[in-house]
This record gives sequence, C-alpha cells and structure tokens, in this order.
Amino acid sequence: MGKVTETKRAKPFVKWAGGKTQLLGTFRQFYPAALHRGEIDRYIEPFAGSGAVLLYIMQQHPVREAFIADVNPALTAAYTVVRENVEQLIDFLAAIEKEYLPLNEKERRKFFYTQRDRYNRMVVEGEDSGARGLKRDRRDVNQAGLFQFLNRTCYNGLYRVNRAGLFNVPPGSYKKPRICNAKNLRAVSQVLQRTTILRGDYRDCARYIDKKSFVYFDPPYRPLSPTASFTSYSSASFSDRDQAKLAAFYRAMDQKGALLMLSNSNPRNTDTGDSFFDQLYQGYCIHTVHARRLINSRSDRRGLISELIITNYIPD
Repeated sequence: MGKVTETKRAKPFVKWAGGKTQLLGTFRQFYPAALHRGEIDRYIEPFAGSGAVLLYIMQQHPVREAFIADVNPALTAAYTVVRENVEQLIDFLAAIEKEYLPLNEKERRKFFYTQRDRYNRMVVEGEDSGARGLKRDRRDVNQAGLFQFLNRTCYNGLYRVNRAGLFNVPPGSYKKPRICNAKNLRAVSQVLQRTTILRGDYRDCARYIDKKSFVYFDPPYRPLSPTASFTSYSSASFSDRDQAKLAAFYRAMDQKGALLMLSNSNPRNTDTGDSFFDQLYQGYCIHTVHARRLINSRSDRRGLISELIITNYIPD
C-alpha cells in the first residue's frame, strides 16, 4: 500500500482526551527503523483511544494488519460499526445533524440531554426504548451514532462516565459542529478492514505480539497533581499500581522481541524530583517531548508541558 498524502488520509472520527493527533509529527522521530524499512508485519495498540497513531501508521507504512483494544465497550463498539456498517452510520449521523443544527441554544440543550438519556439506556440496558424490534446491527448503529453525536456536541469533546457507567458530560456550545463527516468515516472504515478490534484489557493483546510486531501503548496518563486526574474513560480508574502492572507487561513483551513504544505524562512538570517512570522503566530509552495541554476548564492553563516517550530500542 502506497503512502497517503496528509490531506487525503483518514483522521480520528472521535475527539478523545489525550488523543495524539497533535504529536504525530513528533512521533515520527521515535518510530523504530524496522517500521520505516517495511519490516513490521503487525501494528498493535492496546489502548485504542482516538486511533490517531493507528490511522497514521496503517496509511504511511506497509503494515499488513493491526490489532487495537480498549476497555471502553462504547468505543470499541463504535470502531466496529465504522468498520462493518459505515453507510448506515453515515445515514444516522446525517439525519441527526440535520435535526440538530437548526435548533436554537435552548432547544439544542434539550435535544442533547434527550439523546444522552437515550444513549445511556442503550449502554446500560442493552436496548433503546425507542428502538425495540430493530435488528441487532441497527441497534449497534444507533448506539454508535449517538456516541459520535454526543462526542461532537458535548463539552470539550470529552468522554467521561460515572461509576455506574453512565455518560455524564454536559453539552458544549459549538455554533456548527461537524457531526457527520461521511468522507472521513469511509476513509477510516477502509483502514479498519485490516484491523482486529478487541474489547478488553491491554493484556488481551499479548497473544498477538511477536518479534515482527510494533506496539504503541497510550495508557491513561498519570495525573500531574491530585486535581488534574482525568482517567474516567471507563468506570474503572488507572492507579499507580496499574501503571506498575503495565510496566511489567511492557517488560514481558520486550522479552518476546517486539518493538515497543509507550507515552505518558512527565511527573517532573510539577515535581522535579519525581522519578516514578524512571524507576518503572529503568534500562529503557526515556525521551522527553512537548505537547499542548488540552483538558483544562481554564484556557490560560492549556500551555505546553513535557511528556515521556519510552522505547525498548534506540530510535533511528
């Protein structure tokens, strides 16, 4: 497969906290030489998120197949619908966009909360009260469509759930949000034809990882302060203990001979003496890059901060 130009390539179809679109240019410096030489058969991303890195690599490099996983069932369900029922999804999104955009601000808020309630019923109960009698694939399309509608119209494009697993982000205030981008959805669907989508823990990827694999880990970032935590992509949190378990998994996959790359926050942004990741990943290459903080209620606090990229190889 030839390289795809920057203007034509598929891009993430969801906005996602911690998405790596802004870092794609930086990441190129840290990919393994084997990827550039076309020696990687399989790309694996155990924390799928927005899929920015997946889409870039699968279009810019001759990788035969990809595997992605995520603990968020709504996200993996949306990926599956984009792969298998993209035209039905486009029809759903076009209809809801046509209904939503002409509304005034008050009407939009009411419409948003109605769709949020509908979405939460589908997720928790497995069936929408307004979709009884529909075939399973149609219900899946409706749920994925509502997922994307909420993602495009909620505050800051966040995906956050409470302990009961209910989506609880309030509406945003966008003048003309792009709810249905049919061209991009079709492009993403094409990439996903070569992608296996797993719903589950990152450890479920272990069986697919071998010495011909390149694995990129993008876990929930370790918070820089007690009030800066945002790990509620699912109803479970990701603690320091979980970070340590992930580091142990990283070492185990290193023993398989796979090429590994992991990103996380840099605790030295707020505490110069915090060596948490230096200790967890001792013996590996730890690089520092800069990214713009996007998740903050105050725009004046969305400045550049440093992040870590950890590899088990020396970048070319």
